[in-house]
Amino acid sequence: MSSSTPAQDAKRGPLGALARGCAHHPVRTIVIWTVALVAIVLSSNAFGGTLVNEFSIPGSETQSALDLLSEKFPERSGDSAQIVFATDEGTLTDAQAHADIDAARAAAADVPGVTTVGDPYSGTGGGISRDGTIGFVDVQFDQPAAELDDQVVRQLEDDVRAATADSDLQVELGGTVMDSVQPESHTSEVLGLIAAMIVLLVVLGSMMAMAVPITTALISVGIGMSMLMLAARFTDFNEVTPILAVMIGLGVGIDYSLFIVTRFRQALGEGQDSREAAITATTTAGRAVLFAGLTVAVSISGLAVVGIPFVTNLGVGAAMTVVGAVVTAVTLLPAVLSLLGHRISWGRLPTRARRTTRTEHGVFYRWGGFVARHPKSLALVALAAVVLLAVPATDQRLGTADAGTNPKDTTTRKAYDLLAEGFGPGFNGPLLVAVDQGDDPHAVEKLTKAIAADPGVATVVPPLYNQADDTAQIPVVLTSAPQSEQTAETLDRLRAEVVPEALEGSSAHAYVGGATATYEDIASKVTDRMGWFLLYIVGITFLILAMAFRSVVVAAKAAGTTMLSAAAAFGALTAVFEWGWFGNLIGLDVTGPTESFIPMMVLSILFGLSMDYEVFLVSRIREEYVRGGDARAAVRTGVGAIGKVIVAAGIIMGVVFWAFVLSDDRTVKAFGLGLGVAILVDALVVRMVLVPAVMHLLGRHAWYIPRWLDRALPAITIEPTEQHATRAVGDDSDTSPESDRELEPVG
Repeated sequence: MSSSTPAQDAKRGPLGALARGCAHHPVRTIVIWTVALVAIVLSSNAFGGTLVNEFSIPGSETQSALDLLSEKFPERSGDSAQIVFATDEGTLTDAQAHADIDAARAAAADVPGVTTVGDPYSGTGGGISRDGTIGFVDVQFDQPAAELDDQVVRQLEDDVRAATADSDLQVELGGTVMDSVQPESHTSEVLGLIAAMIVLLVVLGSMMAMAVPITTALISVGIGMSMLMLAARFTDFNEVTPILAVMIGLGVGIDYSLFIVTRFRQALGEGQDSREAAITATTTAGRAVLFAGLTVAVSISGLAVVGIPFVTNLGVGAAMTVVGAVVTAVTLLPAVLSLLGHRISWGRLPTRARRTTRTEHGVFYRWGGFVARHPKSLALVALAAVVLLAVPATDQRLGTADAGTNPKDTTTRKAYDLLAEGFGPGFNGPLLVAVDQGDDPHAVEKLTKAIAADPGVATVVPPLYNQADDTAQIPVVLTSAPQSEQTAETLDRLRAEVVPEALEGSSAHAYVGGATATYEDIASKVTDRMGWFLLYIVGITFLILAMAFRSVVVAAKAAGTTMLSAAAAFGALTAVFEWGWFGNLIGLDVTGPTESFIPMMVLSILFGLSMDYEVFLVSRIREEYVRGGDARAAVRTGVGAIGKVIVAAGIIMGVVFWAFVLSDDRTVKAFGLGLGVAILVDALVVRMVLVPAVMHLLGRHAWYIPRWLDRALPAITIEPTEQHATRAVGDDSDTSPESDRELEPVG
């Protein structure tokens, strides 16, 4: 039975010293963790900020419109809700319907923050359809929807429904303010955890071995979420951020723990005591976990290139749970494993026989041999499969889906459909033109005429003026739905041609804004910055892997194959969300554009997470290559040794992501589907088929690096330097009797 000394742990670097401290003092480590966890959670509850759906876009025309209204027309700088009424009998002009609508208007006027409530009968801030069966009133708030408390929004709905409880009218609520409230549900998280538990139980074979990764993942998510809410006191996080953070945090938290627990059990099987096994696991698997976590953080930091604060903060929020997962895995987990020791195999499944490990090992080793015998065919098949999945992405359209894509049973969707039926498809997403008249008192009049003459405009609502009569807002209703391509074309035409021509020679300035314009500006900015973003994450990933593996071929191959996985994810998103394939299976009954920021988010997260599998696979292959000098044999052995862990980790993360497809929120569905497809394709097809086949075909050329670049790049090490810790995570390629005990109850 081996036992390391402080001097030996020092050779393993700072991580070795940290692992030794945690493993040799497990109770103290757990106490420190408990105190720190309680302090962070309590601080978050006491001092944490709130989440807001803030969509500022620095430098955009939409932002200029908002800034103008905030400065000179604050009464119109806030957002509004619509109360929509419909009747199947008679019309809304009937006496009883009139009374019910007045009751709803009075209830809305008493809600805090409401400045004005429209009147459908006078046509001021409201209206009634031509057939008299559908009507609406605008409820204007003094703040943008992003700054309104959710309780205020819910009070509006509750009070209006209470005031019309005895009415025969159908009453629904929609508009920007109502869309700002996200439904709360933890079904996806629970289902994701259950699925992950089942996979872990099958892979690890015991209840305790399954419980450890689940517990540490939940702790890391708790830390990350608490840190996020503390950070929300100083910056704005979108309400989708916590959902995305939990999704990412659960996946990486479970995967990181799985890598370390697997290596710990192997070390126990090799005869090490519990403390030494915990240290060995942390200095081997933990080193790769640190590298993977760093890569995720670096990739996500690339979102800052976009220049849209809420997109950057989405990534920051997700990165917090990743950091929590890394810290938990390399500090708390060694202490827990040191205490558990051989009890890690408690609750072993009765069907797990002693030959299980050898059988599983044989499956993946034989797969490595199969790939080695048919590298060209398998590479072509894998590439064809990924390209086929990616084909729909060529038709992808970036934008932002509106309330028309909400679930059919939500009040916002019902309000949207009623307004579209009664007033036309463009009514739900009017453009709001903010006008600073300057010294031209006729500017608004000229603009109104010019805009009304555009073929894409259905109606120009009478302008609203501030008290000084120097600033106005012109609501413009289009002929097309907010999320249609025709709407984007009309917006571009108004900005580039109609407005400039109408104000030519005038001192007035006009900016086309509104929610619809905001979404188009986000898509435009994301598209414009995508090239720089790709250059950043691909370049950084290339440099990091080139430094780690001393090969430009491996680095280029990793970046290229990850892009293939991303393309497959984009293809799936387009097919489901834009083409409608299998939409009913995930609760979608209408199609719409892909959320503009999702592809960039998927890319940044995928580049970080896929490096987990790349690092674990290639580091094992490189170790065999350095040891034996046979590049092709190294590929076969590496796949056999690490395949089980990569497949298990990919399936776990994939099912966790896919569980979020059950969310009511379309954006969350898209994240879950996109990331789930990306990870499963990357782990099961790219890393287990395409990469081994390509590396086998390349042979020794896979490890090429120019001498000048080798000298110029600093050396970083993923593998530990000490001899007894050189084998990679999940390595069960040794056929000695000791290695056969990896997943057996030892002692």
